[in-house]
Amino acid sequence: MLIQLTPIQARLIGVLLEKEVTTPDQYPLSLNGLTLGCNQKSNREPVMDLSESEVQNVLDELRDKKLILEHTGTGSRVVKYKHRFCNTEFSDLKFSRQQLAIICVMLLRGPQTPGELRTRTNRLADFENVDEIEATLNKLQDLNDEQLVVKLDREPGKRDSRYAHLFSGEQGLLVASQIPTSGNDIDQETSSTTPLALERILTLEQQVAELTGQLAELKELVDILSE
Repeated sequence: MLIQLTPIQARLIGVLLEKEVTTPDQYPLSLNGLTLGCNQKSNREPVMDLSESEVQNVLDELRDKKLILEHTGTGSRVVKYKHRFCNTEFSDLKFSRQQLAIICVMLLRGPQTPGELRTRTNRLADFENVDEIEATLNKLQDLNDEQLVVKLDREPGKRDSRYAHLFSGEQGLLVASQIPTSGNDIDQETSSTTPLALERILTLEQQVAELTGQLAELKELVDILSE
């Protein structure tokens, strides 16, 4: 079964994947380093403004999913974090360097065109041209009998279609569809907060569904006891 991540969980995993390659001397990352990585304004869509406590809560969620490991170096009391998302002895997902680069940038920036992916993966992997990006995307659409990315419908007025990862399922695609391409005219504050608000709404909907199910079970139990 494909790993399912909330948008903020996806951001944290994306940061860990990125920093492992681009700044290996600073990896694993501390809570402060992760928070800075999540909130940086370059190579991030949407721009987030997460507190350390919010990041810690998400780290706890990822630890429960067995997607991260805590690491304490010799002579240091600072807890650092490394991913178990892919390419480790603990993970089922195994990516080539090019596949990893595309997945990483999608986790950090959402849906993108092949041309955008070629530009934004240049610190993570080498691609000779857009054709090589598209070939890698095709492999990710059927990697070991599992679809990891999907080609989205082309936006009105756009020449190329965007591709999105499927690690956040249908809810993640709903959130991603609300993120405009960087060329759109939209207020920056709205761009940076709307996906987070959508995630909270989706979380509340899930909680309501769970509570409704629990209430139905309680009613059924009461009926049984009343007989």
